[in-house]
This record gives sequence, structure tokens and C-alpha cells, in this order.
Amino acid sequence: MSIARGLKNLGFIPERDFILRDDGDGAYMSEWLSASPRPTIADIEVSYAAWESDYARKRLAEYPSIEECVHAMLDDGLVELQKKRAVVKAKYPKVVS
Repeated sequence: MSIARGLKNLGFIPERDFILRDDGDGAYMSEWLSASPRPTIADIEVSYAAWESDYARKRLAEYPSIEECVHAMLDDGLVELQKKRAVVKAKYPKVVS
């Protein structure tokens, strides 16, 4: 889970509302700066899961279908296929947790 992504999905802004640190064992919230109540880890996890589900659904919906991929391979259309995939990857880059 990405704590930062979960907090951002809840409407909080890094460096303004919270500070994260990573001392080698994974990120953790070192400071809470927001005037709003600090969300629980459960709240952050639920928020992240909702974001991840929506993100994955949108990314998958825009990727070329399996059928398009097969046709591209058979019809020498791999360059065009890669262009379509690059657009989706740019719009929805993979998230590093």
C-alpha cells in the first residue's frame, strides 16, 4: 500500500498536511500537519484500495484489447500498437508503493 497515495486520495497534500519518512523499513507518517483529524491506517488502506481499483479499471479499459494485439502481430502493426500502449502508460503510469 502507498500511504502517500491513500492520503492524497483522501484529499490531503504532501508536505502541507503530512510528512512521510522511510528509514529503510518502508514509508511511515512522521508528522501530521493538517488541521483535520489524522486518518487511521484503516482509513488510508480503504482509500488506497479504492484508488487502486479505479486506477486499474481505467488503465485496463484504455489498453488495446487482446484481439487488437493479435491483429497487430499478424498484420505488422506492432509500432502502432506500441504507440497506443505508450499513451495509456503515460496517462496511467505504474505506481511505486
